[in-house]
Amino acid sequence: MKRLALTLVGLLLAVSISLAAPGKDAGKTYLGSIGDSMCGAKHMMPGESDKDCTLGCIKEGSKYILIDPSGKIYQLSDQKTPGQFAGAKVKVTGTLSGDTIAVTSIVAAN
Repeated sequence: MKRLALTLVGLLLAVSISLAAPGKDAGKTYLGSIGDSMCGAKHMMPGESDKDCTLGCIKEGSKYILIDPSGKIYQLSDQKTPGQFAGAKVKVTGTLSGDTIAVTSIVAAN
């Protein structure tokens, strides 16, 4: 009986610690600009603003991405919210898995 009680206490402790410890990138904020997966860091529509180029490529089937200042590209799980920030500098908060950010929020950057 004592062994069962100690096993249960140990199991509960292990589970509570694993649930309390956030992942390495949980809630991290990433800075960059909203672009599209077709053009990436360089917009290819001559004469178009970054916003117009991004929105045009999205209409053609591209996906919204985040481009950080070094040129690194992140895929975004949320494909609706970035539309209001197309071509603009933003702060994206979320969890990184591979090259995709599971977005929890997007706000304009100053």
